[in-house]
Amino acid sequence: MSTDDVYEQALDTASELLGQRLELPMSPGEPASGADFRKVATVHTFGDSWTRTALSTHDRSLVSVAIAATLGAFEPLRGQLRIALNNDVTHDEIVDLFIHLAVYAGAARAFETYQVALSVFAENASSDPV
Repeated sequence: MSTDDVYEQALDTASELLGQRLELPMSPGEPASGADFRKVATVHTFGDSWTRTALSTHDRSLVSVAIAATLGAFEPLRGQLRIALNNDVTHDEIVDLFIHLAVYAGAARAFETYQVALSVFAENASSDPV
C-alpha cells in the first residue's frame, strides 16, 4: 500500500470519528514541509492508534479527552470532545471525567479545560440528547 493510500485511510478513519472530513489547511507563511507534518501526525493518530481494537471507540474517546485536558492542549481537546460526542459519549460522562481530572490533575487545570468542554457542548446543544 502506498503512503498516499495509508494517509487516505487515516483520513477516512478521522472522518468517521468526527462525523465530517478532517480539514488541516496550511497556514499563511507555513513552509511546504508542513504538509508532511500533517500527514505523519494524521497517519500516526488515525491510522495507527484509533484503529486498534482493545479499547472501544467510546473508551478511547474518553481517554483522549482526558489526555488533551490534562495537557491543557485546547485545540486538540476541542477535537477530542467532538469525536467523543460523535461516538456516543454523553455530556454527563464528560462532566464526570472532569471531576475525576480535578482530583488527579488538579482543580485549576480541570476548571480551565472544562470551559472548552462547555463551548463544545454549546456547539452541540441542538443535536445531543442530554
